[in-house]
Amino acid sequence: PFVIVCNHQASLDLMGMVEVIPERCVPIAKRELLYLGTVGWACWLSGIIFIDRHRRDTAIEVISHTARTMRRENVR
Repeated sequence: PFVIVCNHQASLDLMGMVEVIPERCVPIAKRELLYLGTVGWACWLSGIIFIDRHRRDTAIEVISHTARTMRRENVR
């Protein structure tokens, strides 16, 4: 297992990241991206897991649930 951290500078960077991220990778993004119009829709449709950074307990719960699922399904 590994963690890839992407610090992109523009919305177009997301399209480039999609090409280099390995298969069976679980993307996690801040919830604010969900509200960026077509970018948000594309993120949601691609299966990105959104974390609400303003609600710490909820964010930890989502990450914990994601980690359990990743172990069970053997994904990165």
